[in-house]
Amino acid sequence: MIDVLVVDDDFHVAEINAAYVSQVPGFRVASRAHTAAQALATLERTRIDLVLLDHYLPDETGLALVRRLRQLGHRTDVIMVTAARDVATVQDAMRSGALQYLVKPFGFSGLRAKLEGYAALRRTVAGVGGRGEAGQEQVDRIFGAFRAADSPHTELPKGHSAATVELIRQVLDQAGHPLSAHEVAERSGVSRSTAQRYLKHLERSGHITLTLKYGDTGRPEHRYRWARAH
Repeated sequence: MIDVLVVDDDFHVAEINAAYVSQVPGFRVASRAHTAAQALATLERTRIDLVLLDHYLPDETGLALVRRLRQLGHRTDVIMVTAARDVATVQDAMRSGALQYLVKPFGFSGLRAKLEGYAALRRTVAGVGGRGEAGQEQVDRIFGAFRAADSPHTELPKGHSAATVELIRQVLDQAGHPLSAHEVAERSGVSRSTAQRYLKHLERSGHITLTLKYGDTGRPEHRYRWARAH
């Protein structure tokens, strides 16, 4: 399980965010804090994997807290969850070491995407050897892990479901080679028309790549590969 500290000065918002976290498989809320001092005290006594951190706290800003944590040697990962949307703050968050930045207000799907991206990052790091050395390919996989798990589930067209997107992603990801719409339909158990509809959307959004295979008839067969395999 990934242990999460939810930090927000608004008690109600903290409870909502904690409830969201609890709905994502593999995550649990270890604690809540409403000031930077409370957050630091929690991190001193509790093992926390990830901090969901608001920027506007009553005693100091979230980014000031991130910098102080790094100075103290804390390596806990941080995702900023805040209404601060000015570019300077976003850039400062990147430079201070925040892994992701989620702008309020957001719904469950927005936070879920960030958490799933974080889980993918952890799996990718573990898969390339943890603390060992990494080549360029492994480095690219680590830096691309968040993107790999992010937007396929958001901004779906009407009539599309995240569950079907995930099913098709798994089919393409596990195949190891390009598949036709017919093959995707067979392996996923959906109709060919449904497979084609989802493949078209995912290709347009950049999550899969399309290649053409020419056979004896001269008509090219469309074949698909997941573009951001884990």
